[in-house]
Amino acid sequence: MSVLPLVFTSGWASGINAYAVVLLLGIFGATGITDEVPASLQRTDVLLVAAALFLCEAVADKIPYLDSAWDAVHTVIRPVSGAVVGALLAGQSGSLSDLAAGAVGGSTALASHFVKAGTRMAINTSPEPVTNIAASTAEDLGVAGIITFAMFHPVAAAIIAGALLLIGLALLVFMWSRIRRFLRRRAQRKEERRIAHAARSGPGGPGGPGGPPGG
Repeated sequence: MSVLPLVFTSGWASGINAYAVVLLLGIFGATGITDEVPASLQRTDVLLVAAALFLCEAVADKIPYLDSAWDAVHTVIRPVSGAVVGALLAGQSGSLSDLAAGAVGGSTALASHFVKAGTRMAINTSPEPVTNIAASTAEDLGVAGIITFAMFHPVAAAIIAGALLLIGLALLVFMWSRIRRFLRRRAQRKEERRIAHAARSGPGGPGGPGGPPGG
């Protein structure tokens, strides 16, 4: 069971930034800092793809509303990544079944993803972008710090990750009213765009019956 703390920590971190986790673990394995990382994560092509996607996330994650759209796309990607990384770590160490490690990594990643996505929705109820940038930077530094710490003190890192997850879930409950406000605004924007599109393409609109020809 010695790999379980690392699986839990990597799962928590994957729910926040899966690409950073893959990149960091791959670098730590390739440089010989740890022998817990499987060779598949140390491959040059995997590291290059992870680095490119990490840079994309670093930009998208700091832009209001784009960060929430990015989170929505990654609702599946982050838990799957956490499960795959957990299974690979278990297979490398042989101290935990792949199925159990995948379940731990995936479920932890899903929980931390919901905390991250919900927190961003609450933040996006404020129009200024400074909070988004600060939150994204703190998340990136937190993931880098906790994964690095886990290489040397996996049990302590897992305890910290667990505490942060519980705090995040409690914060999510506390900010639920702001999250609902964000969802209402997004639904309202969609409805306004739908009405505007219908007005342009309906009767009397450009290209519509009775209206001037389009183009």
